[in-house]
Amino acid sequence: MKNGTFYIFNGANSKFQKNDEPIRDLLAGEILVGIAYATICGSDIHTFCGIREEATPSILGHEIVGKVLSLNSEGANLDALGKTISIGDRITWTVYASDPNTNVYNPDVPQKNQDLYKYGHRRLTDGDDFNGGLATHIILRPHTVVRVLPDDLPLQVAATINCAIATAAGAIRLAGESCGKRVVISGMGLLGLTIVSMFKEAGANEIIVSDVQPERLKLAKAFAADVTINTNDVSLQEYMESQCKTADIYVDMSGVPEAMEQGIAALGVNGRAVLVGAVFKQHKISLDAENIIRKLITIRGLHNYNYEDFNFAVDFMVNQWKNYPFQDLIEKEFHFDEVDIAFEFAVSNKPIRVGINQNLS
Repeated sequence: MKNGTFYIFNGANSKFQKNDEPIRDLLAGEILVGIAYATICGSDIHTFCGIREEATPSILGHEIVGKVLSLNSEGANLDALGKTISIGDRITWTVYASDPNTNVYNPDVPQKNQDLYKYGHRRLTDGDDFNGGLATHIILRPHTVVRVLPDDLPLQVAATINCAIATAAGAIRLAGESCGKRVVISGMGLLGLTIVSMFKEAGANEIIVSDVQPERLKLAKAFAADVTINTNDVSLQEYMESQCKTADIYVDMSGVPEAMEQGIAALGVNGRAVLVGAVFKQHKISLDAENIIRKLITIRGLHNYNYEDFNFAVDFMVNQWKNYPFQDLIEKEFHFDEVDIAFEFAVSNKPIRVGINQNLS
């Protein structure tokens, strides 16, 4: 038995509480991972600021990458591709463990199973700890899907795969065939920037993006956006009408009601909309039902991702991280002992991502 450390979140806008305690023995199917790097996701910020409610006390953080330290020999110890998981492997994993033996399990949406075990989103108890990213270790529970990663994949890039990148992969799956299509995307955070590059690699003919921050629109160009719209200057609707354009696909990563309304209105016949960003309470959106019916528009919502999306995300990043400036999206790094400062920076500066590096000197 060895000791580990984690930071406890006790409530909105409060200081984190550092805690050291022994790491329990592993049960069947569990894996002990030494956390190398974690990033602060937007949902972590929403929880920290009280916009999103989570059970407390808890260990925040779910965008994580780490190294296998030990495994329970009773488990299968195979990753999603059938590769043997060995001590010393660098791995990523789904943000949830979903038991396929439940009565309501659906392999198409395992993220919506009952009794889902979700890392970084659980109440901390005596029998359930080391379950979030603001820690030295994490215990992966049974039914967590794992992928072994190549050693040359940078930690900053690898940490974001199991949340933002996989969610973007789910959105592009729901968007359907995009080769030769005109795509409109609202919100150039990590999700938005990632799906720009995914649509580019999928052969989209034109990618139009919108945001209110000039620096993020500049980044979007580096991720292969063709047209950038600052909606402080001109609305998406005004731009599309002035250019006599309609969209084949619309993806919202912003969560802004007005953006969703205008994006759906911009769709042409057989247009498809995927809504991802609205993950906290806000005012309802208004839709033109006649427009949706006459244009045969499809609207899909996405929350988290399935196993197909997770595997696509891993493969995409392994193959494409050198072709797009993903490493630049970690705008500042902090040491593990600087968790409070890291969150203060994230809240005040609203960067794409902040990194928590266990090895930063």
